[in-house]
Formats: sequence, C-alpha cells, structure tokens
Amino acid sequence: MVQLNIEQARFNMIEQQIRPWDVLDQRVLDIISTVPREEFVPQAYRNIAFTDVNIPLAHEQVMMKPNLEGRVLQTLMLHPRDSVLEIGTGSGYFTALLAKSARHVDSVDIFEELSRRALENLNALNINNVSLKIDDAIAAWDKETRYDVIVFTGSLPELQPHFQEQLNEGGCLFAIVGDEPVMQARLINRLTEDQFETQDLFETSLPPLLGVPEPDRFVL
Repeated sequence: MVQLNIEQARFNMIEQQIRPWDVLDQRVLDIISTVPREEFVPQAYRNIAFTDVNIPLAHEQVMMKPNLEGRVLQTLMLHPRDSVLEIGTGSGYFTALLAKSARHVDSVDIFEELSRRALENLNALNINNVSLKIDDAIAAWDKETRYDVIVFTGSLPELQPHFQEQLNEGGCLFAIVGDEPVMQARLINRLTEDQFETQDLFETSLPPLLGVPEPDRFVL
C-alpha cells in the first residue's frame, strides 16, 4: 500500500480544488493549510481526506468537500472579534476553521457521538474557543442569543426567518437552500435592525440537516 504524502496531498487540495473555486483570500488559505484535516476524518476514510468528495461520518452525515469549505469560509469574511453559531458540528473540522478565524464559536449537533468526537479532535489541537452543544438547533435553540455570524453545515429545504433575527447588526448568515439536484448558497446580511439583504451566490448540493421540517408542497 502506498503511503499517503500528507503535506503534498494538502498542498494539492488547496491548489487544485480550493483555489480554482475562486477561494483567493490568503488568510483563508493559510488557515486551511494549518488545520490538519486528516485528524478529523474517520480512520476508514483517511486515505481520501484531501479528495473532492463529501466524506461519510456516522449517522449518515458528511464532511463537506474541501472546495465548499473554503468557499464558505471566505464568504463569511470572519473577524477576530466575531461570535459564531454553527449548526451541525459534524467532525469538528469546519468548527476548527471557524474557531481559528473568530473570537468564539457555539456549535450545535443533534448527535452526541459526533459532538463528543469533535470535542476530542478540537482538544487535541488546543482549540478552546468553542462551546459544543447537543441539541436540535432547528427546533429548540435559544432564539434570544445574537451572533455576528450564523452558518449551517447541512442544506435546508427552506430557511426559517427567525434565524436571521438572531444576527447582530452588520452580521451575516450562510445557508445552502433548496432541493436536489441543485441548491443555492445563500448569504443574508443584517444591514440594520429592520433591514436585511439576501444574495444567492452559487449553485451547489449538500445533504440536508436532520430534523428540518419539510415545507408544505403545493399539489394539483
């Protein structure tokens, strides 16, 4: 069996997958290059840690493709003072990228097993500006807490409007919205207390978050 050259594979991931997807912010590329993605990948899939696929996790969850992770991180334009809500902790890898970019991250996952493993991964890297919660964030999260950034790591058939109300003024929310085969990456900016701006950025596809209610469908 050929030994994986991790650093070469990481370099290739950045240069051949992430950068060509218009991820050109050097700060974002530096963070991706320094957070060891392979440490968050299940052992059975470590040989494909840097490939252009959604890597399977427990409970039919996935790690996003590297190019999508890079594009989302760049889109959020995080500042060191920002507070972040991540809905869907998964392996904890994207949580780590957020934590390296912001002041603090609250990350919520419905599965205790995933949250526990993510905490081990984060602790091993001395990333301690993260609070992990086990909860159904779609149905039961604290709606009174406000954040500078909110990001969903699974898709939604539609975005509930109360999430954008949890943004601080000047904050943004990122979600992938729609149904297979084509979904929209959507960014919502809170301009003032009462004014929001919505942008559809690019088309992509991502497995849905669990626990998200299906919208009513009109049937003839």
